[in-house]
Amino acid sequence: MDSKIPSSVEETLDPRDWEELQGLAHRVIDDAIAHVRDVRDRPVWKDMPTQVREAFAAPLPNQPHPLSEVYRELQEELMPYPMGNIHPRFWMWYMGAGSFSGALAEFIAAIDGSNLGGGNHAAALIDRQVVAWLKQMMGFPESAGGTLVSGGSMANIIGLTAARNAMAGIDVRTEGVAAMPQQLRFYGSDQIHSCHQKAVELLGLGNKALRRVPAGPDFRMDISALREMITEDRQSGHRPACVIATAGTVNTGAIDDLRAISELCRVEGLWFHVDGCIGALAAIAPENRHLVSGLEAADSIALDPHKWLHVPFEAGCALVRDANTHRNTFAVHPEYLEEKPRGIAACEYLHDYNLQTSRAFRALKIWLTLKEHGVEKFGRLIDQNIAQARYLSSLIERAPDLQLMAPTTINIVCFRYSPGKMQEPALRELNTEIMLRMQETGIAAVSDTYVSGHHCLRAAICNHRTKRADLDLLIREVSRIGSILTNCDGVDAMREK
Repeated sequence: MDSKIPSSVEETLDPRDWEELQGLAHRVIDDAIAHVRDVRDRPVWKDMPTQVREAFAAPLPNQPHPLSEVYRELQEELMPYPMGNIHPRFWMWYMGAGSFSGALAEFIAAIDGSNLGGGNHAAALIDRQVVAWLKQMMGFPESAGGTLVSGGSMANIIGLTAARNAMAGIDVRTEGVAAMPQQLRFYGSDQIHSCHQKAVELLGLGNKALRRVPAGPDFRMDISALREMITEDRQSGHRPACVIATAGTVNTGAIDDLRAISELCRVEGLWFHVDGCIGALAAIAPENRHLVSGLEAADSIALDPHKWLHVPFEAGCALVRDANTHRNTFAVHPEYLEEKPRGIAACEYLHDYNLQTSRAFRALKIWLTLKEHGVEKFGRLIDQNIAQARYLSSLIERAPDLQLMAPTTINIVCFRYSPGKMQEPALRELNTEIMLRMQETGIAAVSDTYVSGHHCLRAAICNHRTKRADLDLLIREVSRIGSILTNCDGVDAMREK
């Protein structure tokens, strides 16, 4: 039976016993340290048993449960079954490996409780400082605009919205896209991330507005084809507006010729946007910063600190060279959000550069992580991952049963097990099974993709815990599992299909 609380009793979410809470909090921290410290001793991933899955279908909790009991549930039903991206052999999707200091920052940010839509308080200053640091890391001027967002998809949407508004030829915020005198055209290579299709659709331009420019054999945008498309669209009465260059494609890590695209945009009068969510932070890597030369000339950049800066999710950033254009794209000042000469509202609102009025204190985990380690160490770690990718590529090239499927530009390696005399469908089935067996046994996590129409495995090394010995193990296991499978009657039969 439900307990009834008299209406005269005032309640709170604070605990009755702060010392008991303190004891549990200490235990949580101890367990968290062990979870990160011992990550190499655990499988990368393991499937959840039925009873665990069923536990997450429990009914709505109407009555309170002791916090210690709730925490016990998490220890039994959440922590043993992570995605695995903090593990040194997780190379599946392009994710950072996190850091304990970043997790502490998330806790402190939650305790601070600040809403980063705006306000005259310390958290807002840290947010501005972090954006200023990221501008400096990308070679952007201090006067540029910038905002922290959830991740790369939203960062690209911010930059492309600014591009649309700047290039529309009308006040699109007032008149809407239907009033534009010409249809806008955006350009990106056929290797572009899927978030850009979502962006142009969300912006009311339609998927046809995003022209896919063919990539060359190096998977970089073909500049001659881009130039021809721009000319063709002008002759058809459309308005070329923006080129989206990719600094690190998801499939292969290819980096478009940023300098050539920047120059073409200057000559043609187009907005130059760089999707740098994979590779823009190579700009701080002493041995590899030349790979993203030209990034600093962009009109807008999208990047992801939750990748190569290894802060916990979520943390993306959009930078826009012209701060006025950036602000004018998003700023709205209702009467309940007037700026005041002093007090809590004596500030420029951060949501003037963003879609969110309410926003988490994402900046603290970036701020604390950079303060603890220094940007130079992150540059070295980026160089380390790129060197590891090249090492993995060399192992593949020396293995008689493995095939490198694309040039290794930065830290993404595409390859497959290929014992010979197998058709493409059989190779796809074989390599998919190798990938799944490695995941299910917890050995390693890689993904799969298609490169030039050929199925292959993909290792994205964005992990500060990875060692070369882990990559040696990956190659041994791919070859071992592949050999076992090709010696099975079922797979032998596939050879001749």
